[in-house]
Amino acid sequence: MTAVDSQNALSMDPAADTAAPPPDKPERRNWAPYLLSLPALALYAVLLVVPLAMTLLLSLNSFGFYTGIQDVWQLGNYTDIVTDDYFHEIFLRTFRIAVLVTLLCAVLGAPEAYVLRRMKSPWRGLCLLVVLGPLLISVVSRTLGWALLFGSTGIINTALMGIGLIATPIEFMYTETGVVIALTHVLVPFMVLSVWASLQRLDPQVENAALSLGAKPFTVLRRVVLPQVVPGILSGSIIVFALAASAFATPAIIGGRRLKVAATLAYDEFLNTLNWPLGAAVAILLLIANVVIIVGCNRLIERRYKQVFE
Repeated sequence: MTAVDSQNALSMDPAADTAAPPPDKPERRNWAPYLLSLPALALYAVLLVVPLAMTLLLSLNSFGFYTGIQDVWQLGNYTDIVTDDYFHEIFLRTFRIAVLVTLLCAVLGAPEAYVLRRMKSPWRGLCLLVVLGPLLISVVSRTLGWALLFGSTGIINTALMGIGLIATPIEFMYTETGVVIALTHVLVPFMVLSVWASLQRLDPQVENAALSLGAKPFTVLRRVVLPQVVPGILSGSIIVFALAASAFATPAIIGGRRLKVAATLAYDEFLNTLNWPLGAAVAILLLIANVVIIVGCNRLIERRYKQVFE
């Protein structure tokens, strides 16, 4: 039998076709991405994880006005916060302000981002610069500017009394209304940028197609545009809510000492009463509440708009 006949016989043999291929060599794990991530992970641990762990340990200590901080682990600080109505009021006020600011930013920021997207150059760039203007100024300077506007002899009250709409000045300072207005002005750009990013993947021709098929403009906004910008509104709401709930400078200046929120309460406990463990407990509870609320709302909205997020 020649070599050709042997080859033909092997090709016609069914056992030869079903023979198992040679085993592959085990793949070696590539450790390069993990090694390259080590510097960033180390920086993350040093700047975030370690301070949070130290704050958590500090919140478990006890404090006495005559003994100072005692290195004794206990849950007395958390018990005081959970059982005292004074702390309940402050946390409720904090999250009430954060929710109102988030809703106002969504109502103002989403349409603003939609209008900016439909603008033509150079007006789009100029209006975007105006929207981002508050981020280019110090938060303290912006808040002091609002304090001047909100005063009893400020521009707002003077103008309203000048045209006869009010007889006495409206109280904006040291009220939740003033804090909400000032925080909304500060945080609207974050909502605009988030919605703007979502609108970039929306083809304008889809809106034109809906209009050509007989849909009214409001129906197009509700059925075509709104579902596409939900991810942007959600991400912007998360950013705005977290920043509003943990804001310090604006509530401290506009709200004053009479209108405390969680951030100003922690500041007072750290620097005024020197009760560092209680201030650390307030900070930890604020962080936990923020995480729980944000993750819970994120899950609910992602279930409701599952097709948009896929």
